[in-house]
Amino acid sequence: MTDTAGTSSAAKPGLRERMRATVQAEVTDVALRLFTEQGFDGTTVDQIAAEAGLSRASLFRYFGTKEDIVLVGLEDTGRQIAEALTARPDGERPWEALRRAFDILIRMNEAAPEQTLSYLRMLQETPSLRARHHEKQLRWQELLVPDIARRLQASLDQPEDPRANALVAAALACLDAASTGWVACEGAVPLAVLLDRAMGAFVE
Repeated sequence: MTDTAGTSSAAKPGLRERMRATVQAEVTDVALRLFTEQGFDGTTVDQIAAEAGLSRASLFRYFGTKEDIVLVGLEDTGRQIAEALTARPDGERPWEALRRAFDILIRMNEAAPEQTLSYLRMLQETPSLRARHHEKQLRWQELLVPDIARRLQASLDQPEDPRANALVAAALACLDAASTGWVACEGAVPLAVLLDRAMGAFVE
């Protein structure tokens, strides 16, 4: 009986999390449609809540800010990139391992290029979103640095060795530069090509 009760209580948080993720995804879909039609600044939280069938208070139980409605998925994406990095061969050079880990983003882009283009354009054109996106990418850096430090045989307890942080920060800057270029050319050049060019500039 104890085991059954324990299993039941353990299952409840999982169910709640799945329901939460479902609601978040539905709200995000509604919000992105409204943002595309009206612009980020031209769309209110009340409009999003009404379209999603939620009260304003309920919406803020799922998202801390209006910006988080757009960026909520970045945390999971960062974890996926970190997992992809960890899965790369141990003998692979750190810079190449970072590039290949970013293939997660390339595949997302290729699955829905027009949607991704619209999304990135909105990020780049909205100052509040750019700032919040930068905060999220700092979290990506925290997730990626430990594996790069391991590959460099560097200790995270030695602040005098900035190599891992420098490599990850530079790789993320290349990703941003490639994304900016991809939006500027309206997707005419594949994002993977632009990312290769950006990261390749550091090894020429």
